[in-house]
Amino acid sequence: MAKLILSLDGLVLKEYALTKERITIGRKPHNDVQIDNLAVSGDHAVIVTILNDSFLEDLGSTNGTLVNGQSVKKHFLQNNDVIEMGKYKLKYLSEQGGQATVDFEKTMVLRPGAIQAAAPAAHSQARSFADTAVNHAPAAVPPGEPPVPRRPEAAPAQRIGMLQILTGGNAGKELELTKPLTTMGKPGVQVAVITRRPQGYFITHVEGDQFPILNGKTLDAQAHALNDHDIVELAGVKMEFFFRA
Repeated sequence: MAKLILSLDGLVLKEYALTKERITIGRKPHNDVQIDNLAVSGDHAVIVTILNDSFLEDLGSTNGTLVNGQSVKKHFLQNNDVIEMGKYKLKYLSEQGGQATVDFEKTMVLRPGAIQAAAPAAHSQARSFADTAVNHAPAAVPPGEPPVPRRPEAAPAQRIGMLQILTGGNAGKELELTKPLTTMGKPGVQVAVITRRPQGYFITHVEGDQFPILNGKTLDAQAHALNDHDIVELAGVKMEFFFRA
């Protein structure tokens, strides 16, 4: 579980566990992390945690928010990052060490095991004629015998999404999107996440002045559904999203 260590001039004041999806930081008493100092805005920033990943967003504060000495609006937090608000510091510590961001120009070269060639199509589990008969047309039951219960229909398996890199030194490489959340891009430059939900796959902007581009159109801050053969451009790299056959 990730946590924040609040300190002032090197003196640790308090520790906060990130047990909620949304942790607010500010001067007002209703904040989860209250810092009673005029340099801190009433509602200064928020940290959103999804699974093992945490994202910091400045809420339009007067004096701004720094991470490791750099001014940020949105930032994908990594282990040992130091958030500064006035003279106060919040050190972000993650027991997971932070989920590795998929950096399409570097990480894929360093971690080739994370990238694989397109997997062969999974063999579909075709039902036998007998199964179909039980499900849809039960055989006649002799008088006095209890009816044969219908076998419940199996829930359809969710299709697996894939990303294929189209440009750059890793063109042709493919990434299987099997995790609930995949972080992509370059920390400090541009970061986005792809979430796998029961309704399908969605891409959301997290960090950087430039937003992801989907099929030639710049996205906004909202989550956007990905469809088969969509073209995504992130941190200068073009990728194609598709469903594994």
